[in-house]
Amino acid sequence: MLKHVVLFTPRADSDPAALTAAMDKLAALVGPVPGFLDFAFGPNRDYEAKSPYTHGFVCTFTDRAAHLAYEAHPDHKASGAALVALTEGGYDGIFVADLEV
Repeated sequence: MLKHVVLFTPRADSDPAALTAAMDKLAALVGPVPGFLDFAFGPNRDYEAKSPYTHGFVCTFTDRAAHLAYEAHPDHKASGAALVALTEGGYDGIFVADLEV
């Protein structure tokens, strides 16, 4: 099982509707991409006050092969480009961790 964790902070001037659209497009890949089991997006409440990121999402994949299929999907690529454009710091402002569980 693989948990794909993505944390970021949207730019102050970014359109919240554009962020929601990008997240909805990613969520819609659950099912069509074999082995992509679930997707959850939301604000980072950071109850321990240890994170500079205000938002994030977590995906669950059966294995690395399913994750690779997700990465290659055109909707993932489009959503990823939108996320980079909406994020403070662009590409460098996005934190990714892939946890094998």
